[in-house]
Amino acid sequence: MAASATILGVAATSSVALAAQATPQPQPAAPAAQAMTPAVPAAPVEKLIVTYKSRTAEATSNDAAKSDAAEKGKKTGEKLAFERRLADGAALVDLGTDAAGKDAAKVMDAFRADPAVASVEPDVRAYPMAITPNDTDYAKQWDLFEPTGGMNVPGAWDTTTGSGVTVAVIDTGYAAHSDLAANTVAGYDFISDSADARDGNGRDGNPADEGDWNATDNECGFGSRASSSSWHGTHVAGTIAAVTDNAKGIAGVAYGSKVQHVRVLGKCGGSSADIADAITWASGGSVPGIPANATPAKVINLSLGGASSTCPTVYRNAINGAVSRGATVVVAAGNSNADASGFTPANCANVITVASTSREGNRSYYSNYGSTVDVSAPGGETRRATDTPGTVTTPENGILSTLNSGTTVQAGENYKPYQGTSMAAPHIAGLAALMKSAEPSLTPADIESAIKANARPLPGTCSGGCGAGIADATKTVNAVTGGGSTPGTGTTFTNTANVTISDGATATSPISVTGLTGNAPAALKVDVDIKHTYRGDLVIDLVAPDGSAYRLKDSSGSDATDNVLATYTVDASSETAGGTWTLRVRDVYTGDTGYIDSWGLTF
Repeated sequence: MAASATILGVAATSSVALAAQATPQPQPAAPAAQAMTPAVPAAPVEKLIVTYKSRTAEATSNDAAKSDAAEKGKKTGEKLAFERRLADGAALVDLGTDAAGKDAAKVMDAFRADPAVASVEPDVRAYPMAITPNDTDYAKQWDLFEPTGGMNVPGAWDTTTGSGVTVAVIDTGYAAHSDLAANTVAGYDFISDSADARDGNGRDGNPADEGDWNATDNECGFGSRASSSSWHGTHVAGTIAAVTDNAKGIAGVAYGSKVQHVRVLGKCGGSSADIADAITWASGGSVPGIPANATPAKVINLSLGGASSTCPTVYRNAINGAVSRGATVVVAAGNSNADASGFTPANCANVITVASTSREGNRSYYSNYGSTVDVSAPGGETRRATDTPGTVTTPENGILSTLNSGTTVQAGENYKPYQGTSMAAPHIAGLAALMKSAEPSLTPADIESAIKANARPLPGTCSGGCGAGIADATKTVNAVTGGGSTPGTGTTFTNTANVTISDGATATSPISVTGLTGNAPAALKVDVDIKHTYRGDLVIDLVAPDGSAYRLKDSSGSDATDNVLATYTVDASSETAGGTWTLRVRDVYTGDTGYIDSWGLTF
C-alpha cells in the first residue's frame, strides 16, 4: 500500500527479458586494467633518425649528410643511405632491407661516437591504439562497435576512458561482481522503508542489492506479476564501467571511470522522496542525517521512471540542484511504446532523456518516443515485437552486461542480455563520463549539446521521434577535444529550455558551442521558436561570444501575429565559432507575455 501511495510507484525501466544461461563458472579476478595496453608488433628497425649538432655541415647540407651516411656505412659494413631531411632538421638514414637488429645497434654506436652527432634513435613504428579489448564476451557487444546499431565507442578510447569521473547509478544497488569491483566506489542505501529495503533497517551506508523479487501476483498493486530479482543496477553499471581488457566478461563504455551505487529501488520499486534525496546526495548536495558523499558524481544515471504527466517538484528541485553542482543527469525514456512526456523523470527539464534503438538501428518496439526524447542509444531487443511477451527469442540482439544468478537473494555472478531504455541510458551516461574526463570544464549543458549535435540519424525507422538520433561516441569526444568538425558542415546546437519573456523585460537563452574550430560561417542559420501572444512587441538579437549583437527582428506595432517561428541567416564570418552564443529577446510593450520555447544554431 505504501508503494501505491507514492507519486510514481517508481520502477526500473528495463523490459526484463532474460536469455537462458548456463550455471556461471566464476573466474579468478584479473588485475584491473585502467588503460588498454596493446601487444605491439616487434617490427625491425629499418631507419635511423640522426640529429647533428648545430653549426656542423651535416646539420644544414644534405650533401654532407649523404657523405656521412656513406662513411658510416663503410665503417660498419652496412649499406646506408641518406633519405631525407625531417622538419626539425634531423636526417633520416635508411639501413637497407637486409639490416638485422645487431646491425642497427652497430650503426647507432658509430653515429654516437661521432662528436658532430647530437643524438641518434631508431625510426620506430606506431600502431592504432583503438584495439579490440581481450574481454571474453566483447565480440557479443554489438552495441559498442557495430556500424549499423552500435554507438562507435572504441575510437573514443584513443582519447579518453573516463578516468577521474564518478558515475552514480541510482537504482537497485550492487550485486557483487568481479568485473565491476575494481571500478566501484562507496555508495549509499536510500530506501527509507525497511520492508521495501529487505535489509532489516532504513537508510544506511551499504548499497548491496537485497533483491527486488515479488513472491505473488498483485503484491505490488493490482496487475503486478510475481517475478525474480532483476539485479538491474548491476546490469546498468556494467554497461558504464565494467573493467576492460582483463580477459574476462565484457567491456564498459567508460571503463576508466568509477561507479557509485545509490540504492533506491527495492521491493515494489521506490519512492520519489528517496530518489530525490539520492540525486542530491550523489551530486554532492546535503541530505539531513546522511554523511556527506566523499566522491560526488559528475554523471548520474536514472534508469527508472513512472507514469506522470508532469515532473514532480521534488524531482525538479533535486535535478536542478544536481545540475547546478555540475552533474549531468541521464534518464531512461521508458518502455511503454508511448510518448515519453507522460513519464517522469523522463519529462523533467535539465536531463538527457534517452530512447532505445535495436541492433538494426530502428526504434526498439517497446521504447517511448516524442519531443521529450533528446537522443537515442542501443537498448536492444531480446525478442521480436510479435513474439510472446516474457520470452527470449533473440538474446544475441540484447545488451549483454554484468548480473547475478540468484532468483531472490544474491548467488553467483554471471552475464546476461537485457533489453530496455534502462540499457540505453547507461550508454549515454558512459559517453558523458568520457567527455567529462577528456574536458573537465564541460558543463552539463555542454555535454548534452555536444552529444545531440554529433548524433547520427537512425539507419532504420523511428515513429514518434527519437531525438537527435543515435549517439556517436567517437565523433562526440573528438568534437569536444578539438578533433571535431569545422564550421560550414551543418553541425547544429540547440537549447530547448523554456525562458519566460516578461513585459518590458529582456530574456536570454545561451548555447555553448564546442568542438568547432575557426570562424562561424557567412550563412549561420538561427532557428527561433518563441511562443508569444503579440510578436510585434519583440526585439530579437543574436549575441556572439565576443558580445557583438546581430539584429534578427525589430518590434512593430502593426505585427499582431502570435509567436515567432522562423529561421534567420546571419553573416557571422567575423566571429569565432566556439564559445557561448546568446538569443536575446526584449519585450518593449506591455499587455502580452510569452516564452522562448527553443532555438538553435546550424554552422
